[in-house]
Amino acid sequence: MKLSDLIDVACEPDVEIVGLTADSRNVSQGVLFAGLPGVAVDGARFIDQAIANGAAAILTHKNFEGQVPSSIPLLKQKDPRLGLAEMAARFYAPQPAHAIAVTGTNGKTSVASFVRQIWHGLGMEGASLGTVGVSSSLGEVKLKHTTPDPVTLHELLQGLAKGGVDHVVLEASSHGLAQRRLDGMRFEVAAFTNITRDHLDYHPTFEDYFGAKQRLFSDLLVPGGIGVVDADAPGGPQVVELCERYEKNVMTVGQMGRYLHVKSIERDGFNQVIQLVHHRGVSEINLPLVGDFQASNALVAAAMVAAGGVPLLDVLEQLKTLKGAKGRLELVGTKQRAPVFIDYAHTPDALQTAIEALLPYKKRRLIVVFGCGGDRDQGKRPQMGAIAQKLADKVIVTDDNPRSEAPDLIRAQILKAAPDAVEIGDRLEAVKAGIRELGEGDVLLIAGKGHETGQIVGDQVLPFSDHDAVAEALGEL
Repeated sequence: MKLSDLIDVACEPDVEIVGLTADSRNVSQGVLFAGLPGVAVDGARFIDQAIANGAAAILTHKNFEGQVPSSIPLLKQKDPRLGLAEMAARFYAPQPAHAIAVTGTNGKTSVASFVRQIWHGLGMEGASLGTVGVSSSLGEVKLKHTTPDPVTLHELLQGLAKGGVDHVVLEASSHGLAQRRLDGMRFEVAAFTNITRDHLDYHPTFEDYFGAKQRLFSDLLVPGGIGVVDADAPGGPQVVELCERYEKNVMTVGQMGRYLHVKSIERDGFNQVIQLVHHRGVSEINLPLVGDFQASNALVAAAMVAAGGVPLLDVLEQLKTLKGAKGRLELVGTKQRAPVFIDYAHTPDALQTAIEALLPYKKRRLIVVFGCGGDRDQGKRPQMGAIAQKLADKVIVTDDNPRSEAPDLIRAQILKAAPDAVEIGDRLEAVKAGIRELGEGDVLLIAGKGHETGQIVGDQVLPFSDHDAVAEALGEL
């Protein structure tokens, strides 16, 4: 593909481009290298290395003052991240015809999974892309990030389109939105779940974090597109106002929702019976999921699919067959009829929501095993400790992904607000201890890692899965 096919301005020389990358180590003959401004390192520092490796063209920021050979086009842009995203979209055409996205602090993975399941149940070829990877009828692909870099993202989307997938739902992370990774896309439908404290190790303020989320609606939702909003959630009213200001259509769900109004929710074992009022009348949905928050996620997913033109009653019928996403308040075993749940909760709000969802199921005690990740927002550690201490009957504080931090210091920050908790650094031993504690009438929640299959210690990723730990502990019993 010619460079002129990737940009809207004349370029001289108009060289042939065989690939795109922002990593100079991946440059080979004919590849365009994007030297992007980074959080810690300016990618423009690696332009000479990229040229030595055979770069055909260079994209970088306006402040670059270096020189490149006259045979290599130099594109200096005010926002080269945006430029790379738009180039990647063109380079990796075709794409799935219909793209929708969901953002928020919690619930993105569940919503995306539910959307894909609904599409599948209706005979539509769809894929979900996010924290747990890419899932479609073509198979599963793991991802390093919830929202991949634009080159990886669009290469994946091209592969889905060529495989016959014409619908895709993406999780839009705050990092991905702030770094323009999704800016080569335009979404027909964008959904908002909620906003609570998270990623303040990256975003300087909560307002900046929320502002990144809002870009999905102001910048990436097509003119006349539909914003689906959980009206009951923190941040919901602000996103509704934002959509209206940018002349986007709005569909709200929840007890305050107008499109899908929740009249009542009643627990039925590990299911929920939801009474819904909507433009077609009243529906009663037996949802096979635990927790009010999962009901909210399911309704956001239903509205997203219906916003694409699928008859609402057909969509609601599919809710009766939904399965929870891996590691999202997932029932993974029992001991003496005491259930064991795994959840990805790694923020204060998510931990509180998961615990509160399980409280109705305890007849004796609710036991919680959790930790906090290293090199992340330290302020949430005592908050999570206080929540666990207040709501659970027994708390075991353990390691999550300590990364470069000292695990004992992370635990100490949690324990400062949870002085009654038991400290067991080894996560496997902590899980086993929690299961040993279980008796009839108890409930165990193992929180923090969810679907993950590795534990990050220093610069190593050690094999570890909460699912495997539970299986091993129950097997020993």
